[in-house]
Amino acid sequence: MRNPQSEITLALSKGKLFEPAIKLLQRAGLVRDAGLFNSRRLRFESDTQESFRFLLVKNSDVPTYVEYGIADAGIAGLDVLLESGAEVDAPLNLKIGHCRIAVAGRPEDAGKGYILQSQLRVATKYPRLTRGYFASRGAQVEIIKLDGSVELAALVGLADRIVDLVETGETLRQNGLAIHEIIGESTGRLIVNKASHKLKLAQINELIARLRKAVHENSAS
Repeated sequence: MRNPQSEITLALSKGKLFEPAIKLLQRAGLVRDAGLFNSRRLRFESDTQESFRFLLVKNSDVPTYVEYGIADAGIAGLDVLLESGAEVDAPLNLKIGHCRIAVAGRPEDAGKGYILQSQLRVATKYPRLTRGYFASRGAQVEIIKLDGSVELAALVGLADRIVDLVETGETLRQNGLAIHEIIGESTGRLIVNKASHKLKLAQINELIARLRKAVHENSAS
């Protein structure tokens, strides 16, 4: 019988991290059958004897659900975590969903400095990250927040540069764009609500240990 006081609620992204996250949870013994999630439901109980439940949320909302304690823990990309500014613990790099956060634009603009140019317009899904990066370079930029394909912004002249996630760079190349600089690397992270980390210390520590073992096994296979 499940004990609500010891139950752990885990927020999972419905985005590109979903499949690798489920495989990791299976390896850790927290989920038996990935088909458990093949429905339109947004809340699920574990199909094992473990006291876990899962929430399926939009990628960018995972840190919010964890920060406010609706979920005790979650799996989110470092890019999403940094952009959110959420006050959560991030005890474990899960080493899934690896990609780079990059400045990109027209190939002929690569290598040009930012400070001596007139104010640049930069399109991105990550305004917080982007503003911080260009500020660290001493550059004033106008941030244009987009939710769809940011490559188009550079192609049609809406923006001078874009900041986006890049895996292989093939989408950029096919659209005549190039990587100018790499801002950082992003992988999936286990994030934990600060209060839950104290109040459910034993359960959270067990979750971390089991996922750490699964990550190690993933790396070794």
